[in-house]
Amino acid sequence: MSELLSLKDIKCSIDGLTVVNGVNMQVNKGNLVCLLGPSGCGKTTVLRAIAGFQSVDEGEISLHEQLVSAKGFMQPPEKRRVGMVFQDYALFPHLTVGDNVSFGIRHLPPAERADTVNRMLALVGLDAMKSRYPHELSGGQQQRVALARALAPKPDLILMDEPFSNLDVELRERVSYEVRDILKQQGATAVLVTHDQHEAFALGDQVGVMNNGRILQWDTPYNLYHEPCCAFIAEFIGQGVFLPGVLTSPDIIETEIGHHRGNRSYNWETGSKVELLLRPDDIIADPESDLRATVTKKAFKGAEILYTLKLKSGAEILSVLPSHADHGIGDELGIRVETDHLVAFPQRQQ
Repeated sequence: MSELLSLKDIKCSIDGLTVVNGVNMQVNKGNLVCLLGPSGCGKTTVLRAIAGFQSVDEGEISLHEQLVSAKGFMQPPEKRRVGMVFQDYALFPHLTVGDNVSFGIRHLPPAERADTVNRMLALVGLDAMKSRYPHELSGGQQQRVALARALAPKPDLILMDEPFSNLDVELRERVSYEVRDILKQQGATAVLVTHDQHEAFALGDQVGVMNNGRILQWDTPYNLYHEPCCAFIAEFIGQGVFLPGVLTSPDIIETEIGHHRGNRSYNWETGSKVELLLRPDDIIADPESDLRATVTKKAFKGAEILYTLKLKSGAEILSVLPSHADHGIGDELGIRVETDHLVAFPQRQQ
């Protein structure tokens, strides 16, 4: 696949404060990627730099191998062939849905412009809403109008800045999948910025996790969850707890609940104190097991229940189990540990 977007060691500052520090990133044509991280990590600044709204202090940004940003040089946004979907959708309230979508293609002949609007609205499932105004639409519908408007000029790249944050939790993930399907159907290339890992995982082929102005890991959602490169990502992605342990051999860690062997080896000294990451799906119910834990909390999630389990030492772990068996607070469960992905880090100072 051909490379469409390239960021090489870019640095950006705002009011003299460095907010993006040495970011590298490549996006191939047709890929959907996400920048994921907590508020203030620099992800929106990276997006603004790609769009041409933010200058770079160091490094280079290229589109189709053509330089668009460098120190002292910034190609104007309108020359970059980039479409933008904003957090608040930025629809014109006085224009109909059809007129909003046609806003960026006013240079086209009327017949071609009308055909494009009709195709875009059909693509996002809103062809019957063409004559309505934004205030007459739901949040999810407004979001799809904003996407149709961004796609209408056939940009090389779509940039989306927290586009689902105004939707309620139930709608957010469903609309994320809908948008992914629309973008894939169009063969579009897109970069999404979000603090919500569910959105990132629903939409992204690749996800870059950012913190303190840097991308810590650029990987698939699967690997970010099962193979995090550092403790920050292990805690930021998914749920889980760290259990103290000792490295007894390169591929075995001993904890209070037994010896654990997985899919990797560590080159730390034997006897090193470590923290073993245990995800809820690593803890399996096993009535025959001698290892016991007590239910202290539970969260019903429909098909499954997330349990907080207390070990004999007082340490707590999490387990997600099918909801057919409804264990009560105070119940003692037999469990076993399946660390297919043996993820551990050196023990941190308390």
